[in-house]
Amino acid sequence: MKTQEILMYRSASTAVAASGALCLALLLGACGQPATPGAGSTTTATSTTTASPTASESPTSTTKPATTSAPATTAPTTAGWTKYTTTDGEFTFEYPSAWTITDPAGELAEGGGVFLTVSNENGKQMATLRSNMSVGSTCTERYPYGVLDIEPLPALAQGGKTPKFIFESRMDPSATDPAKMNPMAYGIISGPEPSGPDACPIFHFFTWPPNAAMFSGVYDPFDTTGGGAPNPGVDNSHAYMETQEYKDVKRMITSLKPTS
Repeated sequence: MKTQEILMYRSASTAVAASGALCLALLLGACGQPATPGAGSTTTATSTTTASPTASESPTSTTKPATTSAPATTAPTTAGWTKYTTTDGEFTFEYPSAWTITDPAGELAEGGGVFLTVSNENGKQMATLRSNMSVGSTCTERYPYGVLDIEPLPALAQGGKTPKFIFESRMDPSATDPAKMNPMAYGIISGPEPSGPDACPIFHFFTWPPNAAMFSGVYDPFDTTGGGAPNPGVDNSHAYMETQEYKDVKRMITSLKPTS
C-alpha cells in the first residue's frame, strides 16, 4: 500500500511538562532493556563467529536459548537482505545482511516470548522486538505532535483490527536540550494514530497474544554511534525519511509476520 505522508504540527493549548516523562515513555516503549553480556547469541552477515548467509550457502542458525523450543533460523532473501526467524519460532522478518541480531537480548518475560535487538553495521541499535508483554499506558501529559509516515500491516491483524507502522514525533517547548526538544520514534501500533490538537507520549505496542508485542526504535538525529556523522537535524525529519537507513528500518519492521 502506498505510504501516506502526513505532517500535523499543532500548538498545545497548555504548557507541557519537562521532557523527562516523554523520554521515559519513548525508552520504555521503543528500546526495551539493554542487552546483557552473554545473554544471547548474535548473528550478522559480517560477524567473525557466525557464517555469512549467501545465495548459495545455508546460513548458520543462532544459538537456541534454554527457555525456547524452536531454533532461530536465517535464510537468504533478496540480495543484501536476510530472513530471520525468532528463537521461539513465533515471527519472521527481513533485515539487511550487514546488520546484527542479538536474540535473546536479555531476560525473557515469564512464560517465554521474544526479546531481541537489531543493530546496524556501526553498532547503532535500530529496533527492539519483544512479545508476551503486559503493558499499559497513562496519558498524564499531552504534546504537540507530528505523524510523518503510516502504513497498515494486515499480516499482524488481530480481532478484526489491523496494526500500523508509524513514524511520529512529539514536541516539548519546555526542553532546553536540542536532543530532547523533538523526540521521534518508529514502530507498530494497534491503536489509532494521534488526532486533534495534541497527543499523549509515544507508546509503540501492538496487540498480540497473550497481550501485546513491540517492534520499534527511537530516531536520534544526534546519534554518532560507530563514528558516523549525525543525521539531518530534528527539523528535517522528511530528509531522514529519504535516507537509506530509514528505508531499511521501515522495510525491516513492516516485514514482520507470524510464522503460522
